[in-house]
Amino acid sequence: VQLQASGGGLVQPGGSLRLSCAASGLTLDYYGIGWFRQAPGKEREWVSEISGSDTSTRYSDSVKGRFTISRDNAKNTVYLQMNSLKPEDTAVYYCARALWRWRATDLEEDYDYWGQGTQVTVSS
Repeated sequence: VQLQASGGGLVQPGGSLRLSCAASGLTLDYYGIGWFRQAPGKEREWVSEISGSDTSTRYSDSVKGRFTISRDNAKNTVYLQMNSLKPEDTAVYYCARALWRWRATDLEEDYDYWGQGTQVTVSS
């Protein structure tokens, strides 16, 4: 039973990456999913969330307009498309499944299953 975050890497400022969060042994269907990140020396912070119905998405102010969260329930996968990347986006990115179906929040304590994290480095 696990979430697997992937798709990270080294990219130049202004570049793009697409992160994937795939589940094995558990379903993501109808559950809220969140993306969080942790930069070196900083606390983990919420980045984005998508509701179980896929009709509601939210973004932190720091990524709004640049990142897009989406899901493909048939593939049991959630994505985070990251465009116009900045050096300050450098962090380990984690996906997590909410405790409840339908709803997602920006609070870590509202998530029970977490992926292992994927490193995103934005540097020239």
